[in-house]
Amino acid sequence: MQHINPENLIIIDIETASENPSFAHMNEEWKALWQEKVNRSLPEGVSAPDFYPMRAGVMAEFAKIICISIAYFNKETTLHMRVKSFYGHDEKKILTDFLTTINKIESLNSKWCFAGHNIKEFDIPFICRRLIINQVKIPAYLDFQNMKPWETNIVDTFQYWRFGDYKNYTSLKLLAAVMGIPSPKDDIDGSMVGELYWSETDREANLKRIAVYCQKDVITTGNIMLRFRNMPLVHPDDIKIVE
Repeated sequence: MQHINPENLIIIDIETASENPSFAHMNEEWKALWQEKVNRSLPEGVSAPDFYPMRAGVMAEFAKIICISIAYFNKETTLHMRVKSFYGHDEKKILTDFLTTINKIESLNSKWCFAGHNIKEFDIPFICRRLIINQVKIPAYLDFQNMKPWETNIVDTFQYWRFGDYKNYTSLKLLAAVMGIPSPKDDIDGSMVGELYWSETDREANLKRIAVYCQKDVITTGNIMLRFRNMPLVHPDDIKIVE
């Protein structure tokens, strides 16, 4: 990662939730499709309906994107970070607003690339699948399945930390702790996002909490990337949330 200029990175993270509050809210066709999907992966003693709130939120066929956060660096006297989130209940709007912003960045910097933690195996494939479902054209810079391996320009801290050890799984939280990067103490974690999103109590405030949680993840990931390059972390005063 030493050769990578931080100013060319667009760090992304997504938060997802099941498309329905519970298994019971699906029609009979979709209940059958869910049971078929998870039949072979059900933990012992767990039924397909009970498994829905546990796993539906990470399966692109049964979930939707509720937030995409991006962060990027810019050099002034010191390195600054700007963070922006696209979130709401209208997934198609989230996706199109995200693409519009990326297109603007691309017009200003042709050397940019996506960066994040486990985005190669989760975030980017999820975004692409949901673009298709929402009938939004996948832009060339996301069309990785039609690229040669050396053309898929992604900086993934999850992959970098493996160092070729593909049995290794390290969470963002653990990697930040190992590198001595302060990790914010949030009142929520990733496993709570779906439940919080579908809570009937103050849904808009909950959605904002999810967006803030997502923003903190891209900030943490950005600092991990600086650690990989033996660079100083971005000072909290040099991080700006763009509304």
